[in-house]
Amino acid sequence: MMPPGLVIRRATVADAAALAAFGRRVFDDWYRPDNTTEDIELHLEQTYGADLQRAELESPDVTVLLVLDGEAIAAYAFLQRGLTIEVVESPAPWAIVRFYVDRPWHGRGVAGELMAAAAETARAGGGRTLWLTAWERNPRAQAFYAKAGFRDVGTDTFVLGHSPQVDRVLVRALD
Repeated sequence: MMPPGLVIRRATVADAAALAAFGRRVFDDWYRPDNTTEDIELHLEQTYGADLQRAELESPDVTVLLVLDGEAIAAYAFLQRGLTIEVVESPAPWAIVRFYVDRPWHGRGVAGELMAAAAETARAGGGRTLWLTAWERNPRAQAFYAKAGFRDVGTDTFVLGHSPQVDRVLVRALD
């Protein structure tokens, strides 16, 4: 159950700067302690910025769902229709490219509500399969995704800056 006062809505291009700042801050918060400064800085530069997020939001295959606490972003899910990966051999795939919940909202029902909204968005868009990757060194995320109905189907390499890392690939049917 979503905490009182929070709402989920679809992001628009007007949200690009706030989305970039939030994504950058949350990624940095979670992953900097286990990676080099050089790799983190390169990834942040390549992944987050108002222009980058604006271009993503303008894509007809991208949907970003925001969880808002007033005007502040508490969490978001970045979904992309039709994105494929070798180990996901499923019909009508949708990927969760990013799924971030700010630390103050952990354990308060936000992630579950956002995941339910993401699955419904993909289903309404013709999706039959939802997939994502989770860093192999993030057991908390993997446990949440398993609880949300995802199953592990293999690995993929994610390059953070210059460092290859192993992600678990997780899949959930939407039927």
